[in-house]
Amino acid sequence: MQHDKILILDFGSQVTQLIARRVREAAVYCEIHPNDVGDDFIKAFGAKGIILSGSHASTYEDQQLRAPQAVWDAGVPVLGICYGMQTMAVQLGGKVEWSDSREFGYAQVRARGHTKLFDGIQDFATPEGHGMLEVWMSHGDKVTELPPGFKLMASTASCPIAGMADEARGLYAVQFHPEVTHTKQGEAIFRRFVREICACQGDWIMGDYIAEAVARIREQVGDEEVILGLSGGVDSSVAAALIHRAIGDQLTCVFVDHGLLRLHEGDAVMEMFAGKLHAKVIRVDASEMFLGALAGVTDPERKRKIIGGLFVDVFKAEAAKLKAGGAGHKGATFLAQGTIYPDVVESGGTKTKKATTIKSHHNVGGLPEQLGLKLLEPLRELFKDEVRALGVALGLPPEMVDRHPFPGPGLGVRILGEVKKDYAELLRRADAIFIEELRATLDPATGKSWYALTSQAFTVFLPVKSVGVMGDGRTYDYVVALRAVQTSDFMTADWAELPYSLLKKVSSRIINEVRGINRVTYDVSSKPPATIEWE
Repeated sequence: MQHDKILILDFGSQVTQLIARRVREAAVYCEIHPNDVGDDFIKAFGAKGIILSGSHASTYEDQQLRAPQAVWDAGVPVLGICYGMQTMAVQLGGKVEWSDSREFGYAQVRARGHTKLFDGIQDFATPEGHGMLEVWMSHGDKVTELPPGFKLMASTASCPIAGMADEARGLYAVQFHPEVTHTKQGEAIFRRFVREICACQGDWIMGDYIAEAVARIREQVGDEEVILGLSGGVDSSVAAALIHRAIGDQLTCVFVDHGLLRLHEGDAVMEMFAGKLHAKVIRVDASEMFLGALAGVTDPERKRKIIGGLFVDVFKAEAAKLKAGGAGHKGATFLAQGTIYPDVVESGGTKTKKATTIKSHHNVGGLPEQLGLKLLEPLRELFKDEVRALGVALGLPPEMVDRHPFPGPGLGVRILGEVKKDYAELLRRADAIFIEELRATLDPATGKSWYALTSQAFTVFLPVKSVGVMGDGRTYDYVVALRAVQTSDFMTADWAELPYSLLKKVSSRIINEVRGINRVTYDVSSKPPATIEWE
């Protein structure tokens, strides 16, 4: 690709991908690579700027966690973030020490030194005229001595050196995290760094990306055939549309109905892809197989692994049929997946292997080897908003592109504990009511539906019963929890403050229309500390 690009060196932070997302928001291409890549790699990469990520480590505890010397010799601007600032300080002659005044959460930073990075960027000014930034801190160590040639760029009451710069060499560093949404001017800071200080062109645009992606897919696949697991979700749908645009009938989509889909979802998927896009789709009803294998299983990781394993079995069977299909089929040699960045991050799949695994994803790792197929992942480096933008550019309908994320294991991880067929039926109907009301209810302030105003909304089935009263009788039925969050990156999320009237209507409809449920709750947990899904 002929794009100006930024190199992000990952020191093991859970939010390194957010840095990449901020850079992409500035329409600049970037890649994440481990911090210990060789000097030759950095020289060959040809970055117009380098960003050093945060880390859970301390500079004085992990002496190996350092930036390569080529970073400082590359002659391009460098931005250090949190640990990235600390390793910059240590490697260039400054000092970092343990702090007895740790900062975790909201902080106000005073901008100093009038550097280009902060020039004109502030959230408010003090009565004395000092520019202030409202930021997110997360550190226990601090820089206590500036390296030679650096000047103070920012400070807080408990962290006198919260930012530093050597503008002669284009070196900047901040102790706070501009990549998270809690830092209000984070987008402006990244845009200033990549577009002005690094002088990158803003040419990373999804509409233009299609031609590159199509060319790459055609080059990778050639005249071979591809099999893709189609779930009906945004990721697999956009992947299918992109690959179909590139190679047409060389793609065969396998839609596995595992009995854990949303209400009427199977028919909707077939109508869209086989009916409107004219793609080759094989529908496999494997519901009895999946539900049978999940009987008695309560651990969420085991459920995910069982579902992922059965997907492998189904794909093996379908791939074998395609290989033996006779005329018109050479046999599938590629497995296509709708893997995107957040999947990789939460599976501990960053290239450094230093990140902590939060939960496994069925579409990350393992499947190609077990199937004996090569891997095609055209969305692996894209964030969810980029995938949606790509889908729009490909001509997919808004109701598909704007659809909320749905986990690969489906309702299997939205039914807490053991998965049963009757639980799935109750959950399907309750969830459909929730989504229907979210779509139908408009927010007066924006004119948008609450479905559009939430990033992900769904219902969770709780395997507990509660006492209720209906008419003159006592009931003892199941409980469901409604979950709706708002987020720009799916790495952090706040629970959505839905109107009480909407929640009241949803609760009333579920209890009255879904026999077997007599209590509805609403989840008001944010991520972190919770995850978006319950399992």
